[in-house]
Amino acid sequence: MAFLVKYVLLSLSAVLLSVGGASAMGLPPPPPIVNFSIGVQGVVWCRSCRYPGYFPPMDASPLPGAEVYLRCKHGRRALTVSGRSGAGGYFLIQTSQQMSAFTSQQCRVYVPRSPVRACGVPYYPAGRKGLPLKFQEFVKRDNGLQGMYSVGNRLFRPKYAGKCY
Repeated sequence: MAFLVKYVLLSLSAVLLSVGGASAMGLPPPPPIVNFSIGVQGVVWCRSCRYPGYFPPMDASPLPGAEVYLRCKHGRRALTVSGRSGAGGYFLIQTSQQMSAFTSQQCRVYVPRSPVRACGVPYYPAGRKGLPLKFQEFVKRDNGLQGMYSVGNRLFRPKYAGKCY
């Protein structure tokens, strides 16, 4: 009788493995390898100065021409992609390289300095801290998927209140 039970169990295991591999045993199939690029967007502002495009609810004006960097680092691997804010202070950095070696937690956006000298003190985030990426959506592109992220607003302010020029 014990021999019969062992034979039935071994036969059942062999059938499960031959029919569906690991997924027949209740294990999920391995995920497909997905390579994608990253798009990051945000806006650079000057707090409390009334430059062109001043936005009263924020008490801020957009800062065009700011240098913006997306930096990703994982161990010895690192990637930096640069961009620049446009007329409304808006920037969009799109990587052409595959980003599967990095997670969004390993990437940050930096705006090291304001393009306007009179509004050059980092306000948010304070100092030279980078902005974390917040996932928005996947966008289908000609060369595959692009993960679209937002970093929100990077704010600068004048050194002395009211001295915007």
